[in-house]
Amino acid sequence: MAANNRIVLSSDHAAIPLRQAIATHVAAQGWAVVDIGPTTPESTHYPKHGEAAARLIASGDCCLGIILCGTGQGIMMAANKVKGIRCGVCADTFSARMIRQHNDANMLSIGARVVGEGLALDIVDAFLTAKFERGRHATRVEMVEALEE
Repeated sequence: MAANNRIVLSSDHAAIPLRQAIATHVAAQGWAVVDIGPTTPESTHYPKHGEAAARLIASGDCCLGIILCGTGQGIMMAANKVKGIRCGVCADTFSARMIRQHNDANMLSIGARVVGEGLALDIVDAFLTAKFERGRHATRVEMVEALEE
């Protein structure tokens, strides 16, 4: 677990139950969960939730984030607009592990209408337990970061 063990979770209305299941799951592993909602099922806009979570990571308040919407795609796109964020949408454990090991991802996006709860929890575990491998991958991450300038 990272020195700063705060992890932010956010979603749109389509993913509230899955987000809450993930929050319980990661809290049981010792993470300090910062769940920024929403909590009610009224339709809401995923860009604001992706941005809000990403800003908590960019500021250093949280070290990692998990965000969700129906497909995971839209909220991921919004989060990636925040400088310093590397977020990937994953529907399998291999990809979740690789975005950490090779891309030093600091956010994971999941589609609540794409994967069930059991698989989602496995994806989260793969993401949280993987470590950035550095080496040749560090050069590539630096190249991606340079695109933000």
